Amino acid sequence: MVDLLPLEAWGAIGFAALLVLISLRVPVAIAMASVGIIGGFLMSGLRPTGLTFAAGALEAIFPYALSVIPLFVVMGVFVTHADLSRKLYDGMHALVGHLPGGLAQSTVAACAMFGAICGSSLATAATMTRVALPQMRARGYSDRLATGSIAAGGTLGILIPPSVILLIYGVMTGTSVGKLFVAGLIPGLVATLFYLAAVRYVVWRDPASGPAEPRQPWGARLMRLAGVWDVFLLFGIVLGGIYGGWFSTIEAAAIGAFGGLLAAGIRNRSLGFLPKAIEEAAGTTAMIFLIIVGTATFNAFIERTHLPATIITLVDGLGLSPILVVILLMALYLLLGCFMDGLSVIFVTIPVVFPLIEAQGINPVWFGILLVCSTEIGLITPPVGMNLFVIKGLAGNVPIRTVWHGAVPFVVADILRLALLIAVPALTLTLPSTMD
Repeated sequence: MVDLLPLEAWGAIGFAALLVLISLRVPVAIAMASVGIIGGFLMSGLRPTGLTFAAGALEAIFPYALSVIPLFVVMGVFVTHADLSRKLYDGMHALVGHLPGGLAQSTVAACAMFGAICGSSLATAATMTRVALPQMRARGYSDRLATGSIAAGGTLGILIPPSVILLIYGVMTGTSVGKLFVAGLIPGLVATLFYLAAVRYVVWRDPASGPAEPRQPWGARLMRLAGVWDVFLLFGIVLGGIYGGWFSTIEAAAIGAFGGLLAAGIRNRSLGFLPKAIEEAAGTTAMIFLIIVGTATFNAFIERTHLPATIITLVDGLGLSPILVVILLMALYLLLGCFMDGLSVIFVTIPVVFPLIEAQGINPVWFGILLVCSTEIGLITPPVGMNLFVIKGLAGNVPIRTVWHGAVPFVVADILRLALLIAVPALTLTLPSTMD
């Protein structure tokens, strides 16, 4: 049966089947493992496939570098249980709440900082919807601006380090995780500034959408900001230690997890949160490692079909420049991001795409940041951006069309930001280059 079609065609069929399964809401890990096992069975038979699956599963989760995943996950869970989302929002509100659209700008800034610790866009969007949306609606903000700022701010959770998605990308591709984390700093800052500009644009067009609040005295502002000193300290120690070469990424993750435990313990004045936090972290870690096993199985099948090599040969034959290849891939990732979360996009596509990136001589650190930025845009792109539906589910009586319209100015800001990062690679690569 396999001989009826070229090996490359079976690879394309397997990839298409994977996308169909995911569109049918089959869990990514199950979908990838199923395609890998069935494809391997059709090509090699039952026994070789079973041996490949068993060996691949062990090799996939064996690398020591993967121990950084549960540590950063634990760090994010502990910080979440410290109720820092509300403290961050209050601090940013005190700082810029007096400006037109100040509450929306506070939301974006709080999302950026909370996302840096949490590492999840969907979790950031869900948390800040509960925290910020009632505040903005009570103060007369339009539902469009309120939901749009939360949706956009939530996407910062997968770009600003320490990011679980950048971590997974680094482990899968052999790219330095420390350099990826440092590379995300300036693009994350640029994204935040572009979102703040989008808020100001919306309020400029419709001043009633984001009324200004009374200005608070500087003493009150500083007191509010001082309430989140431990977040800034933890963030500075983890990233500063990696950038300064004081400790490895794994050591930084361990220090971050311990610091998160201290912060949550001090703020809760007990360790009663610990069993639930450990359960959450274990569930998230198990999900990630299950996807890693599924990815290994899918990779074994795809490599057997020679599909990546065929794509490389095809692109070389077309004579496309590396920058055009990057632009086309970013368009693909933007589309996939509308239907899948960023983690799933990376697991599904990297086995096929990364060999092409290497063959084109494209810097893997730069590409990793661009990849994350593109999947971010997909999270808030109407009509199927996942962040939009998370907010709609928590916002109650806000129509989904309102959430869609609210996201449009931020999508435009995102596309401009992505274009800037493609045109000026130095924004991404300057800081990592100092670590060599």
